[in-house]
Amino acid sequence: MTEQRVAIVTGGARGIGAAIARRLAEQGRAVAVVDLDESSTTEVVEAIRAGSGRAIGIGADVAEAEAVESAVARAADELGAPTILVNNAGILRDNLLFKMTDDDWDAVVAVHLRGAFLMSRAVQRHQVQAGWGRIVSLSSTSALGNRGQANYAAVKAGLQGFTKTLAIELGRYGVTANAIAPGFIATDMLRQTAERMKVSFDDFLAAAAREIPVARVGQPQDVAEAAAFFTSDAASFVSGQVLYVAGGPKA
Repeated sequence: MTEQRVAIVTGGARGIGAAIARRLAEQGRAVAVVDLDESSTTEVVEAIRAGSGRAIGIGADVAEAEAVESAVARAADELGAPTILVNNAGILRDNLLFKMTDDDWDAVVAVHLRGAFLMSRAVQRHQVQAGWGRIVSLSSTSALGNRGQANYAAVKAGLQGFTKTLAIELGRYGVTANAIAPGFIATDMLRQTAERMKVSFDDFLAAAAREIPVARVGQPQDVAEAAAFFTSDAASFVSGQVLYVAGGPKA
């Protein structure tokens, strides 16, 4: 019997992360759902277990080195050595450059970039030992530049360079690294953006859909399917790539 692969999905309690966690479980992976508050992972973990999957929830701040080491150790102890990592945890602190505070910048860099670095460094030890691994990091179309998102655009572009470097360094050990750059995906995070802009969420989605070639907004499941491919055995010769899941051509 083939040994079950163990995946860690950060920011897995809701939205894109939750969809990815569920999809990987459907692929037969055991999943450690990591989010800032362990209690927030309960719904996703219970859904996976209801489908006869194995899952645990772990509370951890991915920007804190000790918390990351503890989270990865717990996943290894309770599920087995993690060889799949999805760096999805993220926050928004949008503002125009002249209004952006030091904290706005530092918080976004810490969660997205430092978090992906710390998680990848911790998990790669298990991957190298196993001679097999998959790292998928969530970038964004904002990596191409987006008004009011100097911090977010910078880290999402940074994750693409980080991904390509991991692919070069870890490929000889059977580890691939790829990035997914979602476009407009209907999530609670975008609902908050609509509220901030004082427009209804439905109007916000409709306006976005008119600008997308496939004439609809994306759903978390669209991103989850890309993650399912990148983390599969079928993707063993695909590494260092950035896939724009955006309903039309981007970079």
